Amino acid sequence: MTLALQAIADPSAPLARRNPVAKLAAALLFSLPLISTLDPLTPAIALAIELAAVPFFGVRYATLVRRAWPLLIGAFGLLVTMVLFAAERNGTLLLDLGPFDVTTGVLTAALGLILRLFAVAVPGVLVFATTDPTDLADALVQNAKAPARFAIGALAAFRLLPLLGAEWQMLTLARRARGIDAGHNPVAALRLFVSTAFALLVGALRRGGRLAVAMDARGFDSGAPRSYARRQIFRPADTALVVSAVALSTLTLAVTISLGLFRPII
Repeated sequence: MTLALQAIADPSAPLARRNPVAKLAAALLFSLPLISTLDPLTPAIALAIELAAVPFFGVRYATLVRRAWPLLIGAFGLLVTMVLFAAERNGTLLLDLGPFDVTTGVLTAALGLILRLFAVAVPGVLVFATTDPTDLADALVQNAKAPARFAIGALAAFRLLPLLGAEWQMLTLARRARGIDAGHNPVAALRLFVSTAFALLVGALRRGGRLAVAMDARGFDSGAPRSYARRQIFRPADTALVVSAVALSTLTLAVTISLGLFRPII
């Protein structure tokens, strides 16, 4: 485990030390049924199960909130989108905003989407907060039989993600030193944000191209048999984690169906 991982989660927690492929498979299998229904009860039950499992990953709730705060922005965006563009506005009228009627049906649909956003995202946050990237790449190749080129490329990209934040700050400070500042003008701030994001994208593409050439030059795609410094073993406890995720997901859907609240997307 890296020092950064130890600062985020307790590596000795029961679920934190499970095989990375098992954790990833459990997160996918538990979250997949959530996109099959529009009702708010299914994601609410799933989110309650996920929050109850957080201590078993060795993650503090405060740490989870700090890592998942961008979801709040997404939730606000979903709410505004539903209020402005909802096709069905049934239910009791709560607020009259001219052409945009805020009804109980609109708020219920928005609540279902927001809860689904959190319920789908939280398992991913827990998996990547408790998994060393190198262990994940090794497990994908050894246990999931993923192509080494894909796994090692994903590992390299994952390792470069923290650099994006540092580069954003460097670009912002460099432009401020040259007198480029939006001040209190929101239009100028938006224009400056777009130009900085474009510069960051160009830099990331250039670095990715150089890294790909360097990896090919070092034989990462030679096709020769590879050896592994870290053996990733899929234990019975890992199988139990995947089976438990499927069972809990099935139970969540069963509760919603039994209460007559299941609203299939198709």
